[in-house]
Amino acid sequence: MERTTQVIGQSGVFLDALERASRAAALDRPVLVIGERGTGKELVAERLHHLSQRWDHPLVTMNCAALPETLIEAELFGHEAGSFTGATKARVGRFEEADGGTLFLDELGTLSMGAQERLLRAVEYGEVTRIGASRPRRVDVRIVAATNEHLPDRVDAGTFRADLLDRLSFEVVTLPPLRARRSDIAVLADFFGRRMAAELGRDEWEGFTHEAMELMRSYRWPGNVRELRNVVERAVYRWERGGAIGEIEFDPFDSPYRPGAPRPASSSPSPSPTGTADTLANEPTREASAEADDEQVAACEVGPSDFKSRVARFERELLAKALADHRFNQRATAEALGLSYDQLRHALRRHDLIGAVA
Repeated sequence: MERTTQVIGQSGVFLDALERASRAAALDRPVLVIGERGTGKELVAERLHHLSQRWDHPLVTMNCAALPETLIEAELFGHEAGSFTGATKARVGRFEEADGGTLFLDELGTLSMGAQERLLRAVEYGEVTRIGASRPRRVDVRIVAATNEHLPDRVDAGTFRADLLDRLSFEVVTLPPLRARRSDIAVLADFFGRRMAAELGRDEWEGFTHEAMELMRSYRWPGNVRELRNVVERAVYRWERGGAIGEIEFDPFDSPYRPGAPRPASSSPSPSPTGTADTLANEPTREASAEADDEQVAACEVGPSDFKSRVARFERELLAKALADHRFNQRATAEALGLSYDQLRHALRRHDLIGAVA
């Protein structure tokens, strides 16, 4: 499958990490790639393979966290037919698939102690034994592993083998998070934005406004480059006007209607237990209370469809009045109503009010 994401960046700390990976690529030794989620560990593993003497042999990837513990050893080392329930035929493991090439083990820290022991033997002796087999098989595999954990701490805690870590850490490439390479944010945003615009068939790409770019530069990016890509591509496809893109949404789950969202506080004041003359004067009379009760009873007699139409009519009138009050400025209207710009646009479309602000 063709890679759709490239290694892009010009900051010093990022280029230093790439340079270290490039120098280690020519050596037939294990490399450990460390970095937060979304920093591009798999891309660096591919770089290590394609710049090595094994470039024309297989690059086999295995995500150690994607499989249950009971299947990891079978995936790594293969199995013979009948070796366990469901093993109807023999199957080669990832080591045999990668023979002559590179085996990339992602999320290395999730391996069980048993799998770590067998992995150590395979790395040390170049031999793997399929589950259910009596004799080992020779393999020629270079190991590149990745993790988002500090494995020396795992060794101290007794949950990762020190001898395996020693074998796999001939070279360690630590990728900086995006917040440590802020000069790359504009470059990455432009790359992802141009590609998304081309995918949507848009002829022109005018980039992002200065304000939008400053928002991206100041954001912390816990999901790093992967999160940046999602934010940029989402902004491009949602932008319906010409010119530079000026709307950025970092959290697509942000909504007042999301499950578990706090309910808005009631605007009506709580009754005072001891009324003063002013509060008593402002209390509704018995006749007004009776009228309110009558209105509530009448509301209960309204059918569901009639109720929905009344709510829709009220919402449309509220939107139309707010637009008129703010001279049809959508941003000011959204702020006055406590809505995001996208939420306002969605409501205007639902009530066929887009033409009123065009």
